[in-house]
Amino acid sequence: MWKAALKSLLGRKLRLLMSTFAIVLGVAFVAGSLIFSDTLDRSFTAIFASSVGDVVVRPVGGQAEDGGPTARTVPARTAEQLTSVPGAARVDGNVSAIGVYVIGTDDKAVGGFGPPALGGNWTDAPAGHGLEGLTITEGHEPQGPDEVVLDERTAERGGYSVGDEVHIVTAGTQEVLRPTLVGLADFADGGSLNGATLSAFDTQTAQDLFLQGKDAYTDVWVTADDGVSQEELRDAVAQRLPDGFEAITGDDLAEEQADSLLQALSFIRTFLLIFAGISLVVGGFLIVNTFSILVAQRSRELALLRALGASKRQVTRSVLLEAFVLGVIGSTIGLGLGAVLALAIRALFSRFGLDLTGSLVFEPRTVVAAYVVGILVTMAAAWLPAWHTARIAPIQALRDDIAMPETAVHRRVVAGVVLMLLGASLLGLGLFAGVPHAGWFVGAGVLAILLGVASAAPVISHPFLLGASALYARLFGSIGNLAGENSLRNPRRTTATASALMIGLALGTTMAIVGDSAKSSVDQSIAENFVGDFVVSNVFAQPFSPQVADQMAAVDGVERVVRERFVMADHDGDTEGLSAIDPEATGDLELRAVDGSLAELADGTVALDSGYADDNDLQVGDTMRWNVPTGPVSWRVVATYEENPLVFYPVLTTIQTLDTSKFTPGDNALILFTDDRPGLQSDLDAVVADNPVVTVKDQDAFAEERRGPIDQLVRVIFALLGLALVIAVLGIVNTLALSIIERTREVGLLRAIGVSRRQLWGMVTLESVVISLLGALLGVVLGVGFGVALMYSLRDEGLEVISVPWVQLGLFLGLSVLVGVLAAVFPARRAARLDVLRAIYTE
Repeated sequence: MWKAALKSLLGRKLRLLMSTFAIVLGVAFVAGSLIFSDTLDRSFTAIFASSVGDVVVRPVGGQAEDGGPTARTVPARTAEQLTSVPGAARVDGNVSAIGVYVIGTDDKAVGGFGPPALGGNWTDAPAGHGLEGLTITEGHEPQGPDEVVLDERTAERGGYSVGDEVHIVTAGTQEVLRPTLVGLADFADGGSLNGATLSAFDTQTAQDLFLQGKDAYTDVWVTADDGVSQEELRDAVAQRLPDGFEAITGDDLAEEQADSLLQALSFIRTFLLIFAGISLVVGGFLIVNTFSILVAQRSRELALLRALGASKRQVTRSVLLEAFVLGVIGSTIGLGLGAVLALAIRALFSRFGLDLTGSLVFEPRTVVAAYVVGILVTMAAAWLPAWHTARIAPIQALRDDIAMPETAVHRRVVAGVVLMLLGASLLGLGLFAGVPHAGWFVGAGVLAILLGVASAAPVISHPFLLGASALYARLFGSIGNLAGENSLRNPRRTTATASALMIGLALGTTMAIVGDSAKSSVDQSIAENFVGDFVVSNVFAQPFSPQVADQMAAVDGVERVVRERFVMADHDGDTEGLSAIDPEATGDLELRAVDGSLAELADGTVALDSGYADDNDLQVGDTMRWNVPTGPVSWRVVATYEENPLVFYPVLTTIQTLDTSKFTPGDNALILFTDDRPGLQSDLDAVVADNPVVTVKDQDAFAEERRGPIDQLVRVIFALLGLALVIAVLGIVNTLALSIIERTREVGLLRAIGVSRRQLWGMVTLESVVISLLGALLGVVLGVGFGVALMYSLRDEGLEVISVPWVQLGLFLGLSVLVGVLAAVFPARRAARLDVLRAIYTE
C-alpha cells in the first residue's frame, strides 16, 4: 500500500504540487514572521548592549513612557562625586535628546519614521563589559559649537562628507543648526543604529542645546575596574547617590530597553501571523477540493485495492501518506520562501527607517513551526476525502459512473447554520460586549461565519447557479447551457472553490468599508470642529522647537497662536496620552463642556473627553493619579467636553502642568488664527523653510494628513490579502484543470459531435466566471455585514460615519469576472487540445 500510494503520488506530480502552493504561502508567512521577529530581537538586544555602561546613574523619572528623556537631569557635581567610588574606573556624563533631525542635501530629513533622531554629546566611554561602542572612523571628535559628528549611515544617506556644512533641526531652543561635519562614527564590531540617526556635539554644546545650558547630564555611566562585577559596582554607587537618583546595571537597562521596544514592535509578528492563518484557511479549501477530485478519479484503482484485500484503514492511510509527503514538500519550500519574505519585510521597513543589518536569525522553533503547520494543515484538509474514500464499496467503485459520496444536503445546511449562529454570537461578544481579548472573539466569529457559509453554500448558492445557467443558455445557447449544467452538476465542488475567493473578498470588503468609514469620520469631525485657519505640526508626529510658535506669532496677519503639547504618562499602570494647552485657549478651540466648567482648567487639573470619561467611569470632582517624571501626582477632574479632533488625546491639562512635571518642553501642534489676508500661507511657509519636518496646513491639507495613515494601512492590508486571492485563483485553475481531466471522455464526445475548440474554450471560461462571481458575491455580502457591524461597534470611539464604498465594491465584482476569464486560460487550453479519439476511449 505504501508503494502504491507513492507511485500514485509520483504519477500526479503537477496536479498535486499545484495544491502545495497554498501551503507554501501559508508556511512562508509563519516562517517569515518568526524569522523577522527573531532578527529584530537579536538586532536590538545587540545594539542596546553596546549602548549602556557597566552601571548607569539616572534621575528617577528621567525616562518618559515613550522611551525619550525628560527634563530631569543628573547634576555635574553628582557625577564628580562618583569618581571616588571603590571599583569605579571612570565616570562619563551623557547628554541625550530626541528630535534632532539631519536634513540631507536634498532638503529632506534623513530617517524620522520609526527609529528616533538622536542628538547628544560625544563620549568615548566604553560600553558595559568593556564592549566598544561608537568610535570615530574618520575625522576627529567635535570641539566647539560649530562642529558635529554623524554616524556613517546618516552621513551617507544625507549626502554629507567630512568638511561639509550639515543642516540640522532640533526640538530645542535653537531650532536650526549648521555645524561643520568633522567626524564619522560607527560600531567597531559592525553593529548598527538600526535606522536611528545620531548627531553628536561636544559636551558643553550639547548642554547648551538640549539642557538649556545647565551643567548636568541626562544620565551618567560608571565603568567598572577589572574584576568588579556590575552588581558590585551598582551597590557601591547607590550608596553615594542622593534621593531622587538610581543606579542600574547595564545588563538590566539593556534588557529593559530592548524588551520595551520589542513589545512595541510585537504587532508586526501578530499582523503577519494573522495573514498566515488566512492563507492556510483559504489553502485548506484548495487542498480539500484537489484531494476530493483526485480520489474520485482514482476510485476504480482504490476499489481494486480493496478487492485485493486492502482494508478501509489502509486506503485512508494511503491518501494521508500522499498528503504527508505534500505537506513536507510544501513546508520545505515555504520555509525557504519565508526567509525571502523576511528579507522583503526587512527591506520594506528599511524604507521607513528601520535599517536592520546582519544576517537573518533562524531559531529551531521556526523550522519546527513551519513543518508542523504545513504538514498538519495538509493532512487535516486531506482527511475528509480520505474518509469518503474508505466508505466506497469495492463493487460500487468499479462502476463507470462512480462519484464521491456527498454529505447529505440537510446535514450540510444544519452544520452551516450552527456555525453561522455560533460565529454571529462570538462576533457580537467581541464587538459589543466588551469582553477581555475581544480580538480573539471577533476573529473566531468571522472564521465560524465564513466556514458556516462555505458549508451551507451548496444550498445557499443553488438559486444563483440556476439563474446563471438560465442566463447562459439564453445568451450563449447550447454551450452556455452546458456551462451552467456543469456548475450545477457538483455544487459542493463549485461552492468550495468559490469559498476560497469568498474569504479573501469578504476580508477585503471589510477593510474597504473600515478605511472609507474612518476617512469619512475624520472629514466630518474636522469639518464640524476645525477652528482657526492653519495647523502647524511635525510630519513625524514629534515635538518641535517652541521657537516656531514665537516666529509664527510675529508674522503679519497672525492674530493668535494656540500651542498644544502631547506626552505619554503612566495612569494606574497603563500608558496613556496627555494633551496640554494654555487654559485661556479652551475658548479658542471652541471646546464645548458636557459637565463642569472648562473655565476651571488650571495647573494641576484635567478636563476629559466625555467618551473617555464614560468609558473609565470618571466624572467631575474625581481625582486621577498619574506617575510623572517628578513622581506620583493627583489631578482633579474639573470638566468633561465633547470630542474635538484638535485635542489629540482625551485627557487635557495645562502646559505649565507638564513643565512643572519635568516633561521635555516642545510643541506638538500650533493652531493659528489669522486675518486671512492673501499670501499669508506663503509667509507662514517661509518661517519653516529651513525646517522641512514642520509644515503649515489649512483645513483641507490637515484632513488629508489625517487620512494618510489610514490609506497606508489599508494598502498594506490589501497587498497581503492579495496573496490569499492568488491562492483562491489558483484554486479555480486547479479545480477546472482537474475537472477537465475527470471529464476527458465527455470532452471527447462533445468534440466528436461538432463542438469547436473555440466553443469548448468558451464553455470552460463561463464555468470559471460562475465560480468567480459566486465567490465574489458571497464575499462582498459578508464583507459588508462584517464592515458595518465593526464600524457600528466603534461609533463611540469617534468613528461615527459608516460609509460603504459601493463603487469600489462594484470594481471587486468586475475584477472577479476578469479573474474567472484568466483562471480559465490554462484549463480551457488543455481541454481544447485534447485528442478526440483518445479522449473518447479514456476510462
